[in-house]
Amino acid sequence: MTKKDTMTTKTDHELTQLISDTRATLRTERFSAAGARAKDPNSPRKLRKIIARVLTEQSARHASAAASAPTGSRPAE
Repeated sequence: MTKKDTMTTKTDHELTQLISDTRATLRTERFSAAGARAKDPNSPRKLRKIIARVLTEQSARHASAAASAPTGSRPAE
């Protein structure tokens, strides 16, 4: 579906939307597969990997934003 290199090109809003859609799809697949055999047994694994990629990209962006922000109240000398 989406690769890691395309995660870096998406905006924060697109990442948030992607993670909510993917979680909804995973939830649907999990409960629909409870009674019957799934078409693609690897689908939940793929969805979890997409979620992990999005969360990794979000945390990397958060860490880089925190690192670039000024940290102290002391004036620079």
